[in-house]
Amino acid sequence: MEIFRPFGFDKGLFLVTLALVGVGIIMVFSSSGVLASEKYHQPFYFLVHQIIGVGSGLILILFIIQIRKPFYQNPYFVYGLLFLTFVLLAMCFLMPSLAKTNRWVQFLGIRFQPSELAKISLILFFAYYLDRKSEKLNEFRTLLVPLGALFLTILLILKEPDFGTALLIFILCAILLFIAGVKLKYLGCLGIFSLVLFGFYLFQASYRVDRIAGFLLPASDPLGKSFQVIQSKMAVGSGGLLGVSIGESTQKLFFLPCAHTDFIFAILGEELGLLGTLGTLTLYALLLWRGVVIFLRAPSFSGQIAAAGLTLVIAIQALLNISVVLGMGPAKGVPLPLISFGRSSLVCNLMAIGILLNISQRKSLNGKKRI
Repeated sequence: MEIFRPFGFDKGLFLVTLALVGVGIIMVFSSSGVLASEKYHQPFYFLVHQIIGVGSGLILILFIIQIRKPFYQNPYFVYGLLFLTFVLLAMCFLMPSLAKTNRWVQFLGIRFQPSELAKISLILFFAYYLDRKSEKLNEFRTLLVPLGALFLTILLILKEPDFGTALLIFILCAILLFIAGVKLKYLGCLGIFSLVLFGFYLFQASYRVDRIAGFLLPASDPLGKSFQVIQSKMAVGSGGLLGVSIGESTQKLFFLPCAHTDFIFAILGEELGLLGTLGTLTLYALLLWRGVVIFLRAPSFSGQIAAAGLTLVIAIQALLNISVVLGMGPAKGVPLPLISFGRSSLVCNLMAIGILLNISQRKSLNGKKRI
């Protein structure tokens, strides 16, 4: 039993979200203006599309927080969203390839990346299913359904190919199983199976091996395998304490590939310096903190699992992206949530925030929760 408190959503989380998307708008324009002028003859091209993504996401948040019923616990919504995700992932292979990948679906001029939606749909499915099967959670037959959905999603994403997103989804779902109370022996078997699967796909593509080699031995091939990592660290290091000021980055002038997407944190470090990077890290830490508070206060087990997953999907993405930019891990192609350019990622992350805010408006009547 729970009550819904209109406009009782977590104001701290909402303000942190606005701050992050505001930083994103500024840094996307700063890091992409030259590229947009060169490629599209419109310096505001990426900025306009980022603002459209922010606007669409904020409208989605305002819609979600007004829904009184816990729609994320409705089987029609949960299974429908999961089915839609599978359909969209399969449709990617019917679309024209883009940069030798099949990661997007295109309709009426709109391009969407279904793997971003897969993160949310799997989180909500796991939350719903683990709640309904909580009494039989450590029976092998019970785990077959969520693991089947997980590995089908992972296989489709690996085939696109998108190794980083597939790995992120696996890590996230494994954490949810642990939080829900699945025994370590099952998680160990899951880990061994996934190690074989990801190891197989890792060595299937030479560029993935090159990324690992570039990370482990950056000095061995500074103009090839290690070029991106070296340029990224150079950008962050040249920012100093206060940065070179917004718009004055030199690394974005075609020295650092993907400056407005996967490596936007490097440009942020160069232009805003150590204070800017620490400020951004603080915003992500605050987002994680408010998400944990919502997780602990959620009135139902499924609400808690959903809150944990939606919080972690943003926090883990930020951690992975920043670790790559700082040379602490091999490149994975994971964007910086709410900041990097990319409408699919931006809208889906804002959708995740909207669901978190909806959960934060709910309060248990009896004060009893499982976790």
